[in-house]
Amino acid sequence: MNASRTIAGILVGGGPAPGINSVISAVTIRSILGGCDLFGIIDGFKWLMEGNTSHVSPLSIEEVSRIHFRGGSCIGTSRANPTKKAESLATVLSSLKKLDITRLVTIGGDDTAFSALKLEEQGAGSVHVVHVPKTIDNDLDLPHGIPTFGFQTARHFAVEIVKNLMVDAHTTSRWYFAVTMGRKAGHLALGIGKASGATLTVIPEEFEERPVRLQRLVDLVIGTMIKRLSGGRSDGVVVLAEGLIEILDPQDLGGLDHVERDEHGHLRLAEVDIGDVLRREVTKGMKALGLGATIVAKNVGYELRCADPIPFDMEYTRDLGYCAAQFLLDGGTAAMVSIQDGRFTPIPFNQMVDPVTGRARVRMVDVTAQSYQIARQYMIRLSDEDFKDPVALGRYAAFAGLSPEAFRSRFQQVDLNAMGTQGKG
Repeated sequence: MNASRTIAGILVGGGPAPGINSVISAVTIRSILGGCDLFGIIDGFKWLMEGNTSHVSPLSIEEVSRIHFRGGSCIGTSRANPTKKAESLATVLSSLKKLDITRLVTIGGDDTAFSALKLEEQGAGSVHVVHVPKTIDNDLDLPHGIPTFGFQTARHFAVEIVKNLMVDAHTTSRWYFAVTMGRKAGHLALGIGKASGATLTVIPEEFEERPVRLQRLVDLVIGTMIKRLSGGRSDGVVVLAEGLIEILDPQDLGGLDHVERDEHGHLRLAEVDIGDVLRREVTKGMKALGLGATIVAKNVGYELRCADPIPFDMEYTRDLGYCAAQFLLDGGTAAMVSIQDGRFTPIPFNQMVDPVTGRARVRMVDVTAQSYQIARQYMIRLSDEDFKDPVALGRYAAFAGLSPEAFRSRFQQVDLNAMGTQGKG
């Protein structure tokens, strides 16, 4: 490195998402052309937190000029959390100082954004920090309609998977419960379900009261299956957001104290298979009603995160990376990159924090929005109109071997947000 040039660093936190390499490429090219050398910091905050400054690599235009086509991260990633202990944050700052890094680009979701915020605060001007929002969950607090990078690519490939599952389900007369990523918000599940025309999509945001009893979720799905059967179909695909596990009553799951948590305190959702839990309980519930059903639980997650980005995310991430580098070159700090109405719009870190939780805000699915209401119109789920129509009610009850009154008593209050859906999925 040229001692007269400013040195910047770039790191990735959290899970992979399509487009990371594209951001790294754009940041590298713009930084170097702007007179700033760039270090790729390997494995996020992990080694910096230990005071280890050997896990860095100088980046050049030549080596990054075509990596925007590829998934994954050429500098790795980790969930290491420097905000967990005050000394960890201090060690990160001292490590950056040893490396002469005075500018830092972080790429990640809400946890990495919070780490970037705290690092910039504690640095008190010694290091300028800009964050690039990344998550296939699409849940960072960006304005409505502006996706986090990686979301569109993940949805694209997931829709292809769900589309194939729908064909298989119809061919073999079975049901698939497809569980998608989305720890806190149901954007990915809803986007997949809506685009693919899945039979039913269930997301955490549709349940106002917490915790949710498992039986309510079971009956919601059974109600859909009965309605589907009454139409002559014994197949379907249900898309489930993995975050449902966090709103269910832990007592119904045998407690969750045994489940390991990550560095940010989140349940390791891969260790709690909501799809299989629901498969077992729905199978049992259908059998109790005298109805047979073949159900297969399928997780659709890890295969999406390192997919090669589609052109949308390639272009989007190159813009984000350029703007992040230019922001630092112009002396900016303490902001998250966003592009609104085609223009770079920095979102100050202090606007990202939820005053109640003290953490980075999370964007949830707005279940009052027309886009969500349209999604429900294409789902098959029991509606108020079904319970008002004596013919339909009698037909569903007969399939379940119940009286109309017993069927109403069990299923009418399960889907409190029912809106007269007459889905075709």
